[in-house]
Amino acid sequence: MRSHLLETFSGDTAGTPYWVKNIEAGEDVGFFGPGSASWAVHGGMPTMVAGIRALLMQTLHPGAMAGVHDWSRYKEDPLGRLAGTIQWLITVTFGDTALAEYESSRVSHFHDRVKGTYLDAQGIERTYSAGDPELLYWVHVVFTDAFLGCHQAWGDDIPGGADQYVREWSKAGELVGVANPPRSEAELISAMHQFNVEGILKHDERVEETIAFLRKPPLRRSMLPFYRIMFAGAVASIPEEYRRILGLKKPWWPAQWLTGLILGLLRALLGPSSTSEDAARVRIARLEVEGKLAS
Repeated sequence: MRSHLLETFSGDTAGTPYWVKNIEAGEDVGFFGPGSASWAVHGGMPTMVAGIRALLMQTLHPGAMAGVHDWSRYKEDPLGRLAGTIQWLITVTFGDTALAEYESSRVSHFHDRVKGTYLDAQGIERTYSAGDPELLYWVHVVFTDAFLGCHQAWGDDIPGGADQYVREWSKAGELVGVANPPRSEAELISAMHQFNVEGILKHDERVEETIAFLRKPPLRRSMLPFYRIMFAGAVASIPEEYRRILGLKKPWWPAQWLTGLILGLLRALLGPSSTSEDAARVRIARLEVEGKLAS
């Protein structure tokens, strides 16, 4: 089970994909570092549920949904797509500044070819590209909200609190081209709500199709019962305003409590820290010995 989990979430049965070695290299602490809110949130087990919540929320913008529908390989290689997203998130969190900037540039360059048309919530055909300011902003706020919300539901205290996490992670948004990302929890909540107020969010057959896929992805049969509980936990954690647009109901059974139980089990199976965080600590210890860090 431990091996299957590691392979699912990292793309490697040992839980140490090739790019983790890059995190161990480098010449500075990185944008965040030990004791940061970003290390606490992204190093915790609730990230496993946050990924599901973020993908569900992302579907509500028809432009973002069109990009996923037209260009993503999530149906053919869902675990590969998940591993690619994890690579960016973890590298920016735990890598040094040069590696974080390189990885963000790589992701932005990959998105250059993602473009097409979609019907907005009013039925008007619009063009899109993955680099559109509105789409970049939406993806950033829903990912930030998902990781923050899930950590608040199932994680430990965040150093500096929710505002500190949103402020720190705004840097990751800037690295991929997001203009003026939210820098406090209140700004984050307001930014998401504004998309709904302006009538941008939409429920259609593409949303239904993606929800159906996320509800029952092609995982190993032994993992599906655990995943289904985490999926239900992710749904339960989404604010009612957006759960209603998704057409999802809050589970009547204690999904959030059971999700917390599973996350505790996963922590026991996988250990208290990730290989990426361990690699970052090795890098920082080396830099301290070499006298390359300011005292």
